[in-house]
Amino acid sequence: MSAEDTAVAALKDEADRALRRADPAAAADAFERALALAPRRVELLMGLAASRRALGEAEAALVATEQALVVQPRLFNALLLKGVILDGLGRLTAAAMAYGDALRLAPAASAVPEPTQRALVRARELCDRHQSELAERLRAAAELSMLSPALSRRIDAFIETTAGRRRFYAQQPSQFYFPGLPAIEFYDRDEFPGLAALEACWEAIRDEAMAVWSEGTEGLTPYVQLDPGTPLDQWAELNQSMSWSAFHLFQDGEPLAANQARCPATVAALEALDQPSVRCRSPTALFSILRPGARIPPHNGLNNTRLILHLALIAPEGCALRVGGEMRPWRAGEAFVFDDTIEHEAWNRSPSPRAVLICDVWNPRLAADERELIVRLTDVADRFNETAPGTTVA
Repeated sequence: MSAEDTAVAALKDEADRALRRADPAAAADAFERALALAPRRVELLMGLAASRRALGEAEAALVATEQALVVQPRLFNALLLKGVILDGLGRLTAAAMAYGDALRLAPAASAVPEPTQRALVRARELCDRHQSELAERLRAAAELSMLSPALSRRIDAFIETTAGRRRFYAQQPSQFYFPGLPAIEFYDRDEFPGLAALEACWEAIRDEAMAVWSEGTEGLTPYVQLDPGTPLDQWAELNQSMSWSAFHLFQDGEPLAANQARCPATVAALEALDQPSVRCRSPTALFSILRPGARIPPHNGLNNTRLILHLALIAPEGCALRVGGEMRPWRAGEAFVFDDTIEHEAWNRSPSPRAVLICDVWNPRLAADERELIVRLTDVADRFNETAPGTTVA
C-alpha cells in the first residue's frame, strides 16, 4: 500500500469514528481531506454527502452525491440519496426522476436495511404521484374525447408509456419473425371484416361448445401436451392437465372430421375469416376451456405473420387476458384479435369455467405476395428441419 493509500485509509477511519460519535462536522472535515488525496473515491464522496446532510447542508450534500454519480452513474445508494435530498429541498420533479432511476436498480426490499426500505416506500409514492400527474396533463392536452376510438386507444397507450406507468412490450416470436409488422397488442376491429359475421353466430357456436362439454371428455384434450424430456419451464402445472383443455376443429392445418361433424355451425362460421393455410401449421381452430382457478403463465407465440382471434362463449367475471401492457376481460359474444408474439397471460379467478373459440387469422398488414412467400418459405424450413410442427396459440 502506498503512503497516499495509507493516509486516505487513516482519514476514512477518522471520519467513520466521527460519524459513530455523532460528530458530522469532524467527519466532513476528514472526508474532505481524504478526497483531496483521492477525489474519485466513491465511498468518500458518499460519506461526505451523508456528513453534509447531517449538518443540514443539503446543497453541499447534493453536490457530493452528484460527484459520486459522475464516477458511478448507476450507483443505487447515490441515486436514492439524491432523490431524498431533492425531496427534502422541495424539488419534487427532480426528486421523482432520481427516485425513478433508483427504483429501477433497487435490490429486493429484504436485502436492504429498514431506513432504505422506508426511503424506497417514499420513492415509489412520489414516483406514482409524478407519473399520475404527468398522465393527466398529457390526457388533457390530447383531448382524447375528440379522437376516434382506435386513435384514442393508441394515444392512451402512448401516454401511459410516456408517463412510465406502462411497460413497452416488443414482439418476441419463438420461431418466425417477419420484419416490418407493427407490435400491436390488440388490433382494431375494422381490420377484420369477418368479425361481425362470426359474432352474429356466437350463440350457435356457444351451444355447440356446451354440447361438446356436456357429452364428457371425448375429443377434449389437455391444451398443453409436451413430449417427454421437453423442459417444462412455466408449463409444469398445465402440462397434460385438463385445467386448460381444448376441443380442436382444425389442428396443425388439418380438419378433424369427427370433431367438425359435432360442430357444423362453428365450422361454417369460420369460413367468414381470413385464415392462413400453411402445411402442418394453419388453419387452427378450437374451443378452449379454462377451469376455475387456472392460470395460463406469461408466454409468447410462434410467429407474427398470423394473429390470434378469441370469440368469448362463456365469460364469467374474474376472467381476463393480458397482452403486453393491456388487459381485457372476455365478454360473451364479443371477439377480439391480438398479437400473441407479444408476452401474454390469462386467468380464471371465477368459480365457473371459461370457454372461448380460438383461431388464427392472417396479419392484415401482409400483402398477398408476402403471404404467398411466407407459406412457401415456412414449408421449406419445416421440410429442411424434418419437423412436423404443431401450432400453439393461446
